[in-house]
Amino acid sequence: MEASWLETRWARPLHLAFVFCLALLLLQAIKLYVRRQRLLWDLRSFATPPTHWFHGHQKFLQEDTMEKLEEIVEKYPCAFPCWIGPFQAFFFIYDPDYAKTLLNRTDPKSQYLHKFTAPCFGKGLLNLDGPTWFQHRHLLTPGFHCDTLKKYVDAMAHSVNTMLDKWEKIYSTHETTVEVSEPINLMALDIIMKCAFSQETNCQINSTHDSYIKATLELGKIIFYRLYNFWHHYDLIFKFSPKSYHFQELSEVLHQYTEKVIQDRTNFHRTGIKENNTQKDQDILDIILSAKAENEDSFREADLSSEVATFMLAGYDASAASLSWLLYCLAMHPEHQEKCREEVRSILGDGSSITWDQLEELSYTTMCIKEMFRLLPPIPSIFRELSKPLTFPDGRSLPAGMTVVLSIWGLHHNPAIWKSPKVFDPLRFTKENSDQRHPYAFLPFSAGPRSCIGQQFAMVELKVAIALTLLRFKVTPNLTRPLTFAHHIVLRPKHGIHLCLKKL
Repeated sequence: MEASWLETRWARPLHLAFVFCLALLLLQAIKLYVRRQRLLWDLRSFATPPTHWFHGHQKFLQEDTMEKLEEIVEKYPCAFPCWIGPFQAFFFIYDPDYAKTLLNRTDPKSQYLHKFTAPCFGKGLLNLDGPTWFQHRHLLTPGFHCDTLKKYVDAMAHSVNTMLDKWEKIYSTHETTVEVSEPINLMALDIIMKCAFSQETNCQINSTHDSYIKATLELGKIIFYRLYNFWHHYDLIFKFSPKSYHFQELSEVLHQYTEKVIQDRTNFHRTGIKENNTQKDQDILDIILSAKAENEDSFREADLSSEVATFMLAGYDASAASLSWLLYCLAMHPEHQEKCREEVRSILGDGSSITWDQLEELSYTTMCIKEMFRLLPPIPSIFRELSKPLTFPDGRSLPAGMTVVLSIWGLHHNPAIWKSPKVFDPLRFTKENSDQRHPYAFLPFSAGPRSCIGQQFAMVELKVAIALTLLRFKVTPNLTRPLTFAHHIVLRPKHGIHLCLKKL
């Protein structure tokens, strides 16, 4: 039976469409195959841990990252290629000479990290590159000058004491188990809001910013998941995943808080309440607003929102994690906790007042803070995308376009650099020991031109917080709750940090 005229008319276009789609799929498959072969060739000089042909190192990245990484660092010196699926590889490094070679260049941040964070945080100092980054960095640096930081000590102490007062009211003289990371998050946010934005939020008391903190924590998990899942590097695939809608909702929460900070300050200026404001008295938000007013062509409204969002997040997130880990380390090592407490008492007395000069005298406490940064670095990795080929000191090289991950965790746990790297030993950071060590062996705040702009702020905040806490509480570990790490851009515990607090 012959086909009807209508069937004949539609059969040919459908056939052509099918052939066209098949050709596109074949072309994409060839493209991906060539991409994989190119990566294999580019990385041929570097041994890699056993990998699944399709999933790559997904099991390592999503299940037992930190523990497995320590084994890899010991077995594969300097670096190894980490496969993110079958067609993408990140190049992990954890050798100080390799780190020096990378960080003394001006390579941009990874395109993936930039693309995944921009929808929620915008294009701020953390993910800008080139002349725009340099302009923003130059404008914002005065906000972290020593003279400026000295004025923040009292505000920091007030926020810390607010948290400690709550602990005293809730927990009596008997030893009580507390999940410390949640109240520390609020305390750190309270500090950055006071110091960077001159805002009294009372967020430790009235829970106004709980949703902001929850949103940032959830966003960190989603960004980490997407970063190490090759198929979700494609916007179209991620858009149809369940995490995409949640990501948009959380991003909107961050945008609302950011806009409120800007609007409150704008209204503050409009009503004329803040007068005779000089550069010396400016906070970070004043500096950003001034930059926008003086450079409207190059510093747009989007730049303003991005920088405020960046400093809100960066100002509390890593600092809160750092203090939580510091308390955990001192709880696990009571002999060092007691030495810190004795030092603090000898310098601060009862802690009724605390000054910049006193903080400078806390030498043993500072060594404990540095050892915490080594053992549990709050930012466990730094991403760069090579703008040109890179040759390492041993002669091996990488091509332009490669994503290089400086594993701070791997570097700080490298047995070729650190003796007994799993042991908490603050004496590693005596002047004598530090002078004998490679200058790029310890990088909690990165190094080179893109080192952390807020590292001094973070150190001052940690000293104030741990000094006042040790004066009022003794901390011991809750061994019934074993510690596991969450998959997050910032190093966090999966189920919180539970410590036993005893009022002194």
